[in-house]
This record gives sequence, C-alpha cells and structure tokens, in this order.
Amino acid sequence: MADTATYRTIWRWHFYAGLFVLPFILILSLSGSIYLFKPQIDRWEERNYRGLSLEGAVSADRQLEAAQTAYPQGSFHHYRMPEHAGDAAMIQLGLPGGALTDVFVSPQGQVLGTLDPTERIPNVIATFHGSLLLGDWGDRLVELAASWTIVMILSGLYLWWPRPFRAAGTFWPRLSLKGRALMKDLHRVTGFWIAGLVLVMLASGLPWAGTWGSAFKWARTELGLVEGPQDWKIGSGPEIVRHEPAGNWIAPAAHAHAGHDHGDMAAPTMPARQATKGEPLPLSSFVLKASEEEMAFPVLVLPPHAPQRFGPPTGDVWTIKSETQNRPLTQSATFDPIDGREVSRTDFADKHPIDRAINYGIAWHEGQLFGLANQIIGLMTAFALIGLSVLGVVMWLKRKPSGKLGAPTGSSVPHGPGLIIVVVLLGLLLPLFGLSLLAILALERVVGRFGKRRSKRVR
Repeated sequence: MADTATYRTIWRWHFYAGLFVLPFILILSLSGSIYLFKPQIDRWEERNYRGLSLEGAVSADRQLEAAQTAYPQGSFHHYRMPEHAGDAAMIQLGLPGGALTDVFVSPQGQVLGTLDPTERIPNVIATFHGSLLLGDWGDRLVELAASWTIVMILSGLYLWWPRPFRAAGTFWPRLSLKGRALMKDLHRVTGFWIAGLVLVMLASGLPWAGTWGSAFKWARTELGLVEGPQDWKIGSGPEIVRHEPAGNWIAPAAHAHAGHDHGDMAAPTMPARQATKGEPLPLSSFVLKASEEEMAFPVLVLPPHAPQRFGPPTGDVWTIKSETQNRPLTQSATFDPIDGREVSRTDFADKHPIDRAINYGIAWHEGQLFGLANQIIGLMTAFALIGLSVLGVVMWLKRKPSGKLGAPTGSSVPHGPGLIIVVVLLGLLLPLFGLSLLAILALERVVGRFGKRRSKRVR
C-alpha cells in the first residue's frame, strides 16, 4: 500500500471524521430505521378505527357534523378519505391557539377518538431525527454530522482502492484471515458495498437541513427555478405544522341523511344534496368526487381557505389531493364550490425537474419509493452503517497505544493541487463542513504556535 502524503492525510481525516460522527450515526440510523415504517406505525396507531361495520353508514356531512359537535370551536381543515371500506374517516380540526386534532368518525357518524398529529409516533421520530429535539442548534448539528459522514464515506472510498489491485479483500473479505486483519477486510468491503446507498441517503436528506436547504432554496429562487410551493420543510420543527385558523368553512345547514352503503367504496357515498343556485355544495359532494379519483392514500378533501402543510391556504375552491409519501404518485385537483366543476389539476409531472428529482430522493429516503423493498434496503443500509462504524472503533481500540489517541500520523510533505481542489469543492457544496474545517485548521495552527513557544521557553 503506497505510503504517500495524500494517503496519510486522508486516512487521518477519515479517522477524525469517524470519531466525530459515530454517535450521530448510531442515533440517526436507529431513528431513521423506525421512521422507514411510518405507514405501518400509522396503521397501528389507528388500529381501533379500522375495519368497522358499514351497516347504517351516514354521509360525510354527518361525519363532519359529529366532529364539529364534539369540538364546537374547531375549524375544519380537511377530511381524510378512509383507506379501506369500513375504516373511520379522519377529520382534522384546528383548535383555538393553533393546536390541531385528528378526529376519527365511524361510518355511522360516531366520534371514536382523537389523536394529536404533532404527538404521533412518526412525527415525534421525524422531529428527533431532524434536530435531536434541540431546535435549530440540533438541526445544524445533524447537518454538520451528515456533511462529515459524506466526507468520511468519500475518504473511505479513496482508502479502499487497492494498491496494487486485487479482488480478494476489495470486493469480498478474505475469511481465512484472523483478528484485526479480518476486521480490516470486513470494514473495507462493507464500506465499498454500502457507500453508494449511504451517499444517496445523506444527499437526499440535505434539502431538509437548515443551512443547506435554505441556501438551495435561495439559489433556486434567484435562478428562477421555482414552480409552485416547495413541498418539503427546511430546518427544525415538527413534520406537522400547527396552524392559526385562516378562516373556517361553514357547512350548509342541511345535510344528506340516512342511507346505507354496502358497496366497496372506501367512503360513504350516499347521494349528496343538490345545491340550489348560488348555494355551496356540501362536503359529501366532494368526498364522492374523491372516491372516484383513485388517488394514492392518504387522500385529503380540503374546503375553501383551508391551511395546507406546504404553501398558502386553498383559496376559493375545494381541493382533493394525495399526500402519499411515494411522491411521484402525488396529484391534486380543485373544484368550484358552487357547481362542482373542475377548476384545475396538477400531478407530479407538472413540477419543476429539480423538484421532481428532490421528491424522488425524499421518497427514497423515507423508504416509500417502491414499497416494502425500499424499506428493507433502507433498513439494511442503516444497520450496515452502524456495523461499519462499530467495527472501525474496535479496530482503533485494538491498535491504539495505551493512554494515547492513536490517530494516524500526518505528513509534512506539501499536498498536490488535486486534494486542495477536492476539499474546496466539498467545502462549497457542504457549507457546514467547510466552515468547521476552517475552524479546525485555525485552531490547529494556534495550538501549534502555542506549543512551539512553550517548547522554546522550556529550552
């Protein structure tokens, strides 16, 4: 293996990066692994509101009336279509002070229970994963760790490259070895095979990060690459944002009443009352339209002027939209509140190409781009990264001298321009890495000068 100045320098920084990011890798890999299974966790949390009888089912208007009776001060935000026939409808209401509540109403119009969307397990996990529950400081710390993890992976790939080339120990471990030599092979080979997956996982999370995401948003705006509202959050804060009511849609006085629905439709589909001229159509008219759209779950029906997770309120229209985590399947349609005619329709293909690329990455990051297989790949990647990091620590502990850090020694030989250019580019692409590296180099120089002055005084 060539003992060059570049190799020794990269090994040294790989070592320091690994020590710094180790606790974050453990925390974020575990929390991310849990969040991969958000759909399953959501269904478990709602287990008491699923698979109910359809006998005596009432209209969506009656369901909304029941929710508003239970929370008379609540403002109607949206009606979530049942995923399957017999599931309760979920009606989100905004409460005084900006709090939210998800009200689950049976097909028969009975309020079964409520959940606070900000306190649901996936949302708590997502907030912890993004900011360690430390607000903006936690968000910056996570971004800093992610940036250094990218550097660790890239430097590891440089160290992985065989000198001279050989397949054994490069693409598969030499199991005939023992002790630290075998661990080194396992570390190298595992790192190579998961490097691409880890880099994609880390890069797809950067648009959420406070510093990187804000800079990216600014660049998109300045370059005129924005089409429509950005549909991902930036920085710390919960996945579900509390809203101050932007106005409340008042249901028409009359409602569609009894009737039974024994069909296969996921939502009650009793005939909606026909509005007279100039009178707004009821919720049930748009729930019926939503049941015909065949959008990916979860499908929301939003009244005029309702707040949304991203972007401004809905305006003077009813909106039917899919908020599936498999973002390429998202779509929305708006309808006139008086006559029900379609006003507009958008789908994933209408987004700017940059937004489509980012949303593909987010869907992959969350394990929802292609179902269970995506979840399993994400889980295996996270646990392989944990194993790789732990193995690196064990190797370090085995070789480090007692009472010393045992960091790889640096080199006093000047580096070529290639390494400097790569580091500068990484510093520009990963701002927190660049700033932290400058701070480390400045501190190293100050400590070095102080050490030299002290040694001169001793002499």
